[in-house]
Amino acid sequence: MSSTWIEPERSECERRLQAAVPAASEAPQRLHQAMRHSLLGGGKRLRPLLCRAAARAIVGSDCELAWTPAVAVELVHTYSLIHDDLPALDNDELRRGQPTCHVVFGEALAILAGDALLTRAFAVLAAAPEAAAMVAVLAAAAGTPGGMVAGQVADMEARRDAPLAAVRAIHERKTAALLRASLVLGARAAGAGAAQQEALGRCGAALGLAFQIADDVLDASASSAELGKTAGKDAAQNKATWVAAVGLEAACRTAADLTAEAEAALGHFGPAADHLRDLARLITARRG
Repeated sequence: MSSTWIEPERSECERRLQAAVPAASEAPQRLHQAMRHSLLGGGKRLRPLLCRAAARAIVGSDCELAWTPAVAVELVHTYSLIHDDLPALDNDELRRGQPTCHVVFGEALAILAGDALLTRAFAVLAAAPEAAAMVAVLAAAAGTPGGMVAGQVADMEARRDAPLAAVRAIHERKTAALLRASLVLGARAAGAGAAQQEALGRCGAALGLAFQIADDVLDASASSAELGKTAGKDAAQNKATWVAAVGLEAACRTAADLTAEAEAALGHFGPAADHLRDLARLITARRG
């Protein structure tokens, strides 16, 4: 597996994210500083990478049009991290290896920075071809009843002894919905047909679930330094996780099975989908 393409892609993603939000010196400065603190403070950029790789799977080469949804989906993801870390939700003080937004800027400004990133995402996506259809995809994945916000509510209400079916439903909405949307948006940007979008959607759904299971495993087994956020919080907060439901070893097996399922969904795309295959394997191999 070659992943030499990932770092140049991430670097270009950083450049475009910097350009997507107001400068820190532009009024209101503290709001824009808070937005940039969370958006530009590192991160794997998995969702934009998936979006771009999905477009490549369709056209077989770089697809400039995929940058618009790639940036939009990362803005949504970062907003969700700011709000998840708030004292009213996960109450975390570390994210991407640095103090969380509310720790640096206060709770009120952190809430507003998240709001601003979410609305900015749709302003960015409005400039895309087929903007209305893309906005519908992203809104469904980010909201309710089948998206990230609904998953966050279910996660808040569940206990650590929740059955596996309940944990799966949480993970599918809280995490997998946005990863699936990343692939579908990239495919749409590249002009994919309905069957191609459906196949990439299946890949994204499997990868999203694998990613969250891997997160559950890492929270139980990795250090805060490796994660860039506080380790062991799932158990401390009595969270419903895949590890709590089936144990560490079985969770690792399921993540591997889902990665294989995601790769199988790419069978008809040939070498054009190799970037997606790279990302699929990195999801379960990561240590942070």
